[in-house]
Amino acid sequence: MKNNIKYVFNEIEKGSNFLSCLDILKKGEVEKAKKFHSSFPQYEITPLAKLDNLAKNIGVGGIFVKDESYRFGLNAFKVLGGSYAMAKYLASKLDEDISNLDYQKLISKDIKERLGDVTFYTATDGNHGRGVAWTANRLNQKAVVYMPFGSSITRLENIKKEGAEASITDMNYDDAVRLAAKNAEETNGVIVQDTAWEGYEEIPTWIMQGYGTMALEAIEQLKSCGVERPTHIFVQAGVGSLAAAVQGVFASIYGKDCPITVIAESDLADCLYKSAKAKDGKPRFVGGTMQTIMAGLACGEPNTIGWEILKNYSTAFLSCPDWSAANGMRILGNPLDGDDYVKSGESGAVTAGVLYEIMKNDDYKELREQLKLDAESKVLLFSTEGDTDPEKYRDIVWFGEHTK
Repeated sequence: MKNNIKYVFNEIEKGSNFLSCLDILKKGEVEKAKKFHSSFPQYEITPLAKLDNLAKNIGVGGIFVKDESYRFGLNAFKVLGGSYAMAKYLASKLDEDISNLDYQKLISKDIKERLGDVTFYTATDGNHGRGVAWTANRLNQKAVVYMPFGSSITRLENIKKEGAEASITDMNYDDAVRLAAKNAEETNGVIVQDTAWEGYEEIPTWIMQGYGTMALEAIEQLKSCGVERPTHIFVQAGVGSLAAAVQGVFASIYGKDCPITVIAESDLADCLYKSAKAKDGKPRFVGGTMQTIMAGLACGEPNTIGWEILKNYSTAFLSCPDWSAANGMRILGNPLDGDDYVKSGESGAVTAGVLYEIMKNDDYKELREQLKLDAESKVLLFSTEGDTDPEKYRDIVWFGEHTK
């Protein structure tokens, strides 16, 4: 089959940090983030869509999709990480515990006078940068945002609308990250990036904890649907911060009963898939422009903290062509009668697309069986963005771009 989904099962020997790598995502830590997020006046729990008829159609027991297109009115989940990391940074500057600093306190005149002016720098394909810009705006601070070559003009304009200084560079994502870090250092600013490297781990850790809010919400919503735990989680990855946050929260809470977790990447930026395939536990990098429609996943260098969690706990890694994300967008956006509607963007829909393909295409029968996907399976997906580029969304969903 042309341009098929590639997969590898995790055969990496568990390291000495098997248990300790989860410490940053223990329930008590991520509950601090959830408490902070809930202090924003814009905070609402995002919906958990139920796709019972799709589940029946493809032969699983249930499909649940966490719909992040409603998050803070920003059409994507990324603000959860950036906002919490920025708050944690400001709390550390004030020598305060984040538990004592909610949104209203952070925007108070007294706190602003104590903090002075802070400029946050970041690189983004769009969603993370918009979240950083939105948070800086509401905290009465500044943001500078760099975007990689080929980024959406619509996403750029949405970042600028939040008051940030933003531009599209001639670099790929990973080089744009290096530019943001360099300029932050030279101007005494603060780099807010959801990837980690040697010497830069504290803020990425806070970002991952911020993403934990989404996982905690999903767990409670599943329980209200009568599902004590999902049997399977499919979650997408760029650098792996989101995937590791989800994996870490569920592994920490459920322990030996942790759901089977499958990591999905673009086949043009599949650094985690290649890392797992090497089997030696070391991260692998992918270079080039990585011009996938899954712009939010076009990252070639794994988050070092996230990789430690994924290599110790995740079950399998998928390398996914663009058509699988496009199919996911069409499936979620055109639900079977009785199922909930989910408007999911390119990076948000890939897991729905690959789950459908695995269950309906016998080329993946072996994968399906090894993952134990059957009529008893309760599968949790995360649609991490809505139509953040509406024109591209319509080209794919209306006009059939990127078919198999």
